[in-house]
Amino acid sequence: IAGEAEILTLAVDPVARRNGVGRGLVETAAALASQGGADSLFLEVAHDNVAALALYASAGFERVGLRKGYYASGADAVVMRRALNT
Repeated sequence: IAGEAEILTLAVDPVARRNGVGRGLVETAAALASQGGADSLFLEVAHDNVAALALYASAGFERVGLRKGYYASGADAVVMRRALNT
């Protein structure tokens, strides 16, 4: 949809976690989306992925929805949005 971008998959090797790699990926995605004209960046994350939820919240994402049973495991997905170009 015009004006929106989405992070579909983001993963960091366990050995490299907690070193800013994830934040760097998120910020790069946000910058590229913004340069491409997007006003919003969306993603979905498992409701029980505490580390990822904390990362995204600290990167300016807000919870905007919940998808019940979204993942094959039956876990819910939290839909998050970050405003861009504001």
